Amino acid sequence: MIEDADFRVGDVLSVACRFTEARVTRLGWDSLVLEWPWWRRDPDSEFFHWNGQVALGVDADARVWHETTLFRTEPPLDVLEPDDVCRVGVPPTVVHVTTVDRFDPPLETGWLPRPRVAVTVLPRGISCRDVPADSLVNATGYELHPEDDIPFTVELLFRPYAFLHPGDEVGDASGRAWRFDGPWHWHAFDGGTATAGPRWPVTLLTRNGTPCAAEAAAAVAAATAAGSHRETLAHWTRLTDAAPTPYGTAVPRLR
Repeated sequence: MIEDADFRVGDVLSVACRFTEARVTRLGWDSLVLEWPWWRRDPDSEFFHWNGQVALGVDADARVWHETTLFRTEPPLDVLEPDDVCRVGVPPTVVHVTTVDRFDPPLETGWLPRPRVAVTVLPRGISCRDVPADSLVNATGYELHPEDDIPFTVELLFRPYAFLHPGDEVGDASGRAWRFDGPWHWHAFDGGTATAGPRWPVTLLTRNGTPCAAEAAAAVAAATAAGSHRETLAHWTRLTDAAPTPYGTAVPRLR
């Protein structure tokens, strides 16, 4: 299990959740509503009064699961009716992380445990640009709360630029200086185009606003001695079958 505090935008994960018994309460035009087998009502919630049910996104026209919904049922959606008993869970699914939100104090949701971390993911084959901004689901994907009592298992498959920290400043082989804000979010200090990313090898200049330690600089140099930004992006794309969030584009969030 990846450490909860260690999720990063761009991570490629394998996510699963064991199937657990639940009861169908309603079939809506855009959702299947279940008595949720996890979480507990929050008696101290001032703003939300959760009824113990969760709606899972459905494509209203085709009556199939919405493309960003990770959970599935056994038996499948198309044979279920209200009051049916089924099993709900997540089969092993490759996803990529689009946003990571942290809450201090924990977020009030109406159920317990209150989340301190929210990780939004999209399944393989889906990019942020593929989800309409007016979608009824979160426009950046499906939101997981890794610390709650849903029994997720999460495996980190790939972290692009794992050797850098957000905010690191680096120099590249072309003599350009960059700030690393995420694997597909680079800021070129010369004001030039950033879409091609830095040219490897990369030299770590500062970390946390101060000159970097020799050990950290050596690790970055070794990690970028071979390969390229383009190859890193290509590997990520093969794993996710998706396009990264465009440079400089704010991703909409529907909460």
